[in-house]
Amino acid sequence: MKRTADIIIIGGGMAGIGAGARLSKQADVIVLERESQPAYHSTGRSAAMFIENYGGPVIRQLTKASRAPLEERNEFWPDPVLGDRGVLYLAQPGQEDALDELIDGSDGSIAHIGVEEACVRVPLLKRASIVRGGFEAQAEDMDVNGILMGFRRMLKANGGEIICNREVIALERNNGAWSVSAGGEEFHAPVVVNAAGAWVDQIAEMAGLEAIGFSPCRRSVAIVPTPGIDISAWPTTAVMDESFYFKPEAGKLFVSPADETAMEPHDAFADDMALAEGIDAFGKVVDIEVTRVEHTWGGLRTFSPDRTHVIGFDPRTEGFFWFAGQGGYGIQSAHGGAMLVEGLIHEDAVPAPLVAQGLTRESVAPDRFLL
Repeated sequence: MKRTADIIIIGGGMAGIGAGARLSKQADVIVLERESQPAYHSTGRSAAMFIENYGGPVIRQLTKASRAPLEERNEFWPDPVLGDRGVLYLAQPGQEDALDELIDGSDGSIAHIGVEEACVRVPLLKRASIVRGGFEAQAEDMDVNGILMGFRRMLKANGGEIICNREVIALERNNGAWSVSAGGEEFHAPVVVNAAGAWVDQIAEMAGLEAIGFSPCRRSVAIVPTPGIDISAWPTTAVMDESFYFKPEAGKLFVSPADETAMEPHDAFADDMALAEGIDAFGKVVDIEVTRVEHTWGGLRTFSPDRTHVIGFDPRTEGFFWFAGQGGYGIQSAHGGAMLVEGLIHEDAVPAPLVAQGLTRESVAPDRFLL
């Protein structure tokens, strides 16, 4: 079979579906997903926090531009997708400078707090293990599925499609259009958006382009039972050396060693050794004895060489657009990223909400790796 569209998006995670939702307002869009369901990989394995001070300058700009759409209620997002949580940053001995640097770079949104206040927020902290803290009140939980479903509703309302079980095996440019072979079908469109997550370099190589050099990195998570107390109001909590972080998750604790191990794209699973090290570090700061782990999982966070998003047309060929390298920031920056994709493809311009944040097309363009 041969299918045609204005734009084909490769990858049905938050990035691909979000971009498709925005682009489909003015174009016929098909999203191709290799798995049997959308959002199978990184999107479905997110820590689900909206933290404006998380990541570098460009990531913060995209994240801040995403807040207003996340707070708006409409037919696509009828229910709130953000919820009160906050982030508590802990400095152990020797980590004071790192905490000060974080707070000084936060434009006042992270407040210095003492050990006593930190222990009020997380009562089982071991006082002797920390010297001071910081608290970011505006950091919030995100309903990842709620955000994704809103994008899906928008895409469907605009006449766009998501087609699963369509792993791309070939890409070729002929007569002003891309021919995409996937799942025994041929799809044709003038523009292809590469939103394939950990597989973006592979997709580029299929298109005859040299890889940029993205790094998929594993992040491991364990769900551990709590000691019979109400932890629902605890903030997400992290230590400044990033040896672990934790947050309440459906009455239990989500604990991660914040590992970041480079590996080839695949269906990731948790690393037992990394989890053991993270839980050991957790136990030195929090007075909870972890005697069992109820569930573990792993996901891939894919970074560009400079750890910043890559969004824009590739100058080496026609109609090949990158939307890649979201790292661990893809959910919180999803609206801003999709907004930028729409502006660059349809208007050849950075949208006003992103200009207001100081974002420039040069800061995310693939050209920066191709000189």
